Amino acid sequence: MVARRTVDRARVLRRQLSPPEARLWCCLRGGQLNGWKFRRQHPIGPYILDFYCPAARLAIEVDGQGHDHSEQMAHDRRRTVWLHGQGLRVIRLAAEDVRVNLDGVLAFIVRTVRERCGG
Repeated sequence: MVARRTVDRARVLRRQLSPPEARLWCCLRGGQLNGWKFRRQHPIGPYILDFYCPAARLAIEVDGQGHDHSEQMAHDRRRTVWLHGQGLRVIRLAAEDVRVNLDGVLAFIVRTVRERCGG
């Protein structure tokens, strides 16, 4: 069950994507990436995932420099453990990689989705 507050926050975040998130979303939306469907700022439990592929049960997180701080890293670890417990795979992408190596990032996402979907 997702709390109403989390859903409302996700709606706000959909309108406030960071530049790397917006860049990646342009490539993921509408099944543009090999027909796979993705959601942006998807609430699950107490968390909001940057991107989520339901078919692959794959969470994609785009991490900026703020994720390099020890407190944020500890939070990210707890979050990943919780998501794994829900049967989700979490991949973390550096925002800089999305900016300078988008093709490589997209190829990695495709490989991961295929692995998760058995093909």
